Amino acid sequence: EVQLVESGGGLVQAGGSLRLSCAASGFTFDDYAIGWFRQAPGKEREGVSCISSTDGSTYYADSVKGRFTISTDNAKNTVYLQMNSLKPEDTAVYFCAVEILWYGGSWNSDNMDYWGKGTLVTVSS
Repeated sequence: EVQLVESGGGLVQAGGSLRLSCAASGFTFDDYAIGWFRQAPGKEREGVSCISSTDGSTYYADSVKGRFTISTDNAKNTVYLQMNSLKPEDTAVYFCAVEILWYGGSWNSDNMDYWGKGTLVTVSS
């Protein structure tokens, strides 16, 4: 059974940083992308960033480019999202997700095969 467990959320002031972690287990796939979505109250779920298991290619939403960095530790089966220069509009529940056979381009919540339960990030002004 595939499990994705997020951690690292919390309350931070605007301009601050947080690092989210997603520990993955139960994987038997070689070709996939793993990454992050977020959902703010009253808004649709938004793709934030992902990274390919095959070539390390990445996707970032325009709203986070230059501020967020995705990385993996394959030995720990963990993906990280380093979030710097946080803004109040980054406040959301952040979800880890996996898409099997990601071909690049968009990171669309409709295509995800597995989801974590989320971790809350609150950025105060």
